[in-house]
Amino acid sequence: QVQLVESGGGLVQAGGSLRLLCLASGRVFSSYTMAWFRQAPGKEREFVAGISWIGGNTDYADSVKGRFTISRDNAKNTVYLQMDSLKPEDTAVYYCARSVHAVSRTRSDFGSWGQGTQVTVSS
Repeated sequence: QVQLVESGGGLVQAGGSLRLLCLASGRVFSSYTMAWFRQAPGKEREFVAGISWIGGNTDYADSVKGRFTISRDNAKNTVYLQMDSLKPEDTAVYYCARSVHAVSRTRSDFGSWGQGTQVTVSS
């Protein structure tokens, strides 16, 4: 059974940076597409960024493009989300997710989820 555990969230001022990590255990990590989603209070969970199993393909939501960078280290079973130039509207719980499909923005394509890590950006 796969487990995804996020870390790295916290409180940061607008314009600051955070780096989220997602450590995966279980089946071969490198065979799966990985992604980050986020959910703000009262809003739907939304796609943030995704990366293919060999890391060659990435995809970003328009709202984070140019500010966030997703990467992975298959040897460490870890996927990262580097978040720069953070804005108050980036405040949300960030979730790591795993999919057997190609890079996708569709929540239902992701069968495994972490418990989430809180990111709060103050103005």
